[in-house]
Amino acid sequence: MKSYFSREKGWLNSVTPPHVVTLVVLASLSALNMNIMLPSLKGMATYFSTDYAVVQLTISAYLACTAVLQILIGPLSDRYGRRRVLMWSLWIFLAATVGCIFSPTIEILLFFRMLSAVVASGMVLSRAIVRDVSAPDQAASMIGYVTMGMAIVPMIGPMIGGFLEEGFGWQASFIFVLIFGSAATWLIWADLGETNTLQSTSFAAQFRAYPELITSRRFWGYSLSAGFASGVFFAFIGGASFVAEEVLFLSPAQLGMYFVFVPGGYMLGNFLTGRFSQRIGLDRMMAAGTIITTFAILIALFFILVGIIHPLTFFGPLCLMGLGNGLVLPNASAGTVSVKPHLAGSASGLGGAIMIGGGAALSATTGTMLTVEAGAYPLLLMMLGTSVLSVITAGYVLWVASRAGATGEAGFGG
Repeated sequence: MKSYFSREKGWLNSVTPPHVVTLVVLASLSALNMNIMLPSLKGMATYFSTDYAVVQLTISAYLACTAVLQILIGPLSDRYGRRRVLMWSLWIFLAATVGCIFSPTIEILLFFRMLSAVVASGMVLSRAIVRDVSAPDQAASMIGYVTMGMAIVPMIGPMIGGFLEEGFGWQASFIFVLIFGSAATWLIWADLGETNTLQSTSFAAQFRAYPELITSRRFWGYSLSAGFASGVFFAFIGGASFVAEEVLFLSPAQLGMYFVFVPGGYMLGNFLTGRFSQRIGLDRMMAAGTIITTFAILIALFFILVGIIHPLTFFGPLCLMGLGNGLVLPNASAGTVSVKPHLAGSASGLGGAIMIGGGAALSATTGTMLTVEAGAYPLLLMMLGTSVLSVITAGYVLWVASRAGATGEAGFGG
């Protein structure tokens, strides 16, 4: 990692590895596109004269498309390079965002929204690029720093979306994303050089290499740990807007402000990952994060059970959920892409598909379970069950490590 941060070059050099801030912007764009519109869901349902469950597809179906695309993006970047795949993805994303702004019906909006999921290349390839230039434990630390910076955008995204919704309507959020995305595309074009020096000879060869990944116990341990941990967050996304407006009676702007608790905790977890993963080890850091996340949900559930229903008792404990995810996801992601370094892009894509696909299912399921009468219970119970599963899979990784050797040693791919 020292060589990465100490490169003697300025920004805006398109033939060398990107500056760390460029990676932050790259990863942030996909996060912003996912959650800036959360405060607008109810307004969009009114605008298009449709049910909330239909509009919620802009989240759950978007996540499903993201999962499918990640399976393709990883192998494509292993074959053709990170830079080329990123630039094509970003141009398609910008065109789709324009389509969202001018959509006359909910069906057309959903089409362009699904197309805009191609921006998932930012999440997939930022991890792969880090692995291209870093060793496994160094990759965990660097991913932690990158996602700590990345957390700032989704932290303020719902706040911005809430104020834009109240002031200008739902289209304003997409206009904001278009402006940010255009600036990000220029920065990535100007600063991101190719980092994949082990490009495969054919696209088909990348898919034939998938058995190497799916027969690795650690790949599944890391991927499922990340999948269940992120599933907690996606379930939260799927139900937080409903609970905030129908149970806690918050306005869109207030929802955006309280939402800060979760990414704020996530950013702290990312900082701790960047600070301690090399010293403690990514497996133990990941396991600790799953336990913290489960504990946080239990606290929020306790307040609901004893009848203390307030925005602070709901969103406050979930700051710890964010912290736990900030420990789990960078370390699990680094483990996923380090199992088979020559397949870092494919591993990032397949692992991301598992993570986002599970999140899409949880988000959609949670949205259908919520009713005013049930309150926040379905959401918190779904989050709790998913978090417990992440504890189990993280424990499995530790068990495999105890038999095959610590991460980075012989047997890493076991």
